[in-house]
Amino acid sequence: MGVKIKATIDFSVSDAALEDALAEYDELTVEGLLREVLDKAIACDEIQTKVESGPNTLEEFDNLGS
Repeated sequence: MGVKIKATIDFSVSDAALEDALAEYDELTVEGLLREVLDKAIACDEIQTKVESGPNTLEEFDNLGS
């Protein structure tokens, strides 16, 4: 039997760490990064992520400085 868990995660990350993480893989989003981390940690059957605020892509991050 599977269990569905819904959680809210609020975290801060340094500019350099976020930029490095997003730049390492083409087209990676923060949502995708969180899915990968969670799936690798506990092998979830289904993971849905949504960025409520803050940049989700490298392009959005770059536009913050403009």
